[in-house]
Amino acid sequence: MITGGSRGIGFGIAQQLAQAGYDLAINGVRVEQEANASLQLLRDHGAEVIYCQGNVALTADRTRILEKVRQHFGRLNLLVNNAGMAPRERKDILTATEESFSEVMDTNLKGPYFLTQAVANWMIGQQSDDPDFTGCLINVSSISATVASVNRGEYCLSKAAVSMATKLFATRLGEYGIPVYEIQPGIIETDMTAGVKEKYDKLIDGGLCLQKRWGQPDDIGKMVVALAQGFFPYSTGQVFLADGGLTLPRL
Repeated sequence: MITGGSRGIGFGIAQQLAQAGYDLAINGVRVEQEANASLQLLRDHGAEVIYCQGNVALTADRTRILEKVRQHFGRLNLLVNNAGMAPRERKDILTATEESFSEVMDTNLKGPYFLTQAVANWMIGQQSDDPDFTGCLINVSSISATVASVNRGEYCLSKAAVSMATKLFATRLGEYGIPVYEIQPGIIETDMTAGVKEKYDKLIDGGLCLQKRWGQPDDIGKMVVALAQGFFPYSTGQVFLADGGLTLPRL
């Protein structure tokens, strides 16, 4: 299951997983009709795909999303917590509002935290019923977990907290052999970054990243496939950067 999987980074992840042979439960806040084009592209890769509409920030929606997965597939081997939002209006931390803080935190932190809790318990149950069961949890956070942006402090704080959630769940699930990973994307070309494209075009051309290009959703998708397929079996709790070298310290 991929939250926010019908567009942007989530859709890039979904495409790579579909090509790798995974069947998919795609979550999004849009009604299914608006996501149909994306869902069909995933089915064209041969994947069985269902759409689970809902807002992960809401308790009732999380319950409904998982129940649909349970009823359709009867199992869940991989959760990719990708859904997230930037502040609706970027404001300096000296003037940012509590309303924006709460909305961003609910979507970016509370939602995936409690969704992971529910899925982790389900995976433990599946493992108890089937000793051959394999599960994996992946959080897609951001380099904003460590890189400060004072005009979107609530976003940075939410991603830093997701980073700790990765460590917490990796620690708790270690005894069950269920790995938990975190991916921190850098500047990725999606609809979320469309409004700042001109700004970052100039910065990237000026050497902001060691690799002089925007990151693409497929870059994150390929990383997810490698983690999900077990190519890093001894690395639970670790952070994997996909930022073109942006955060590499340089002189």
